[in-house]
Amino acid sequence: MRCGTLRADRIVVHKARREMLLLLGNSLLRTYRIALGRDPIGQKEREGDGRTPAGRYIIDRRNPKSRYYLSLHISYPDEADRARAVARGVDPGGDIMIHGLKDGAVRDDDWTQGCIAVTDAEMEEIWGLVPEGTPICIEP
Repeated sequence: MRCGTLRADRIVVHKARREMLLLLGNSLLRTYRIALGRDPIGQKEREGDGRTPAGRYIIDRRNPKSRYYLSLHISYPDEADRARAVARGVDPGGDIMIHGLKDGAVRDDDWTQGCIAVTDAEMEEIWGLVPEGTPICIEP
């Protein structure tokens, strides 16, 4: 990390507002307009439901070779998510990311399989501001 470079210490996503905030302490570093899963209302229940999960997770790895420009992996599913899925007899899914666009194509709708999408330029900025281990709170 370069001297003077700010890094987010948490991320807050407001699904209903299609908004993602990068924060450092009580300071807002950046705000982004986001796209979500194709059926974003409610909690993610199973693989393939098109929903973006809600809850508290962490950014647990980075993928510089993502099919969606760059991506940051979100630690979904956690133990509670897995337990809910087991109780329903379904696979909870996984591979939930913050990522860029597919082939750079900008869309105005919710189009992911449950991920959080931003433009490629925004993803490049987020990539530089968000280290592994950053907590992310995804609110309904």
